[in-house]
Amino acid sequence: MGKILIIDDDETFLGILCGYIRDYYPLLDVETCTSPMTALGALRGPVSLLLIDLEMPNLDGMKLFLYARECGIDKNRIVILSGRDADYLHEQFPMGTCLAVLNKYEVKQKAVLDMIFNSMSRKAALAP
Repeated sequence: MGKILIIDDDETFLGILCGYIRDYYPLLDVETCTSPMTALGALRGPVSLLLIDLEMPNLDGMKLFLYARECGIDKNRIVILSGRDADYLHEQFPMGTCLAVLNKYEVKQKAVLDMIFNSMSRKAALAP
């Protein structure tokens, strides 16, 4: 319980997010992929939460999302991250398509991730 897979080609953003999770949610296990192609193999393993950057070279986040669903990852365990505005994101991923779509550069969106991480951390603390 508590494994988070983050797929994002922005190494700076990835480093900041991973550092934040490790500092504030030490019970959560974080795995990262900067290459969407490398991430394909990681999607076949157990994942408690999947964060996917929408805009990446070679294989975009939408294709990774569809592949993750084919691999059996529950839509309610997938968060789409993007630099795009909310209207665009909700057009691409209507409500109910995934757990959340978030603009990764808006500070207010961090509160949504914190709610998710808090929930996962509580569950991880209760696991045997």
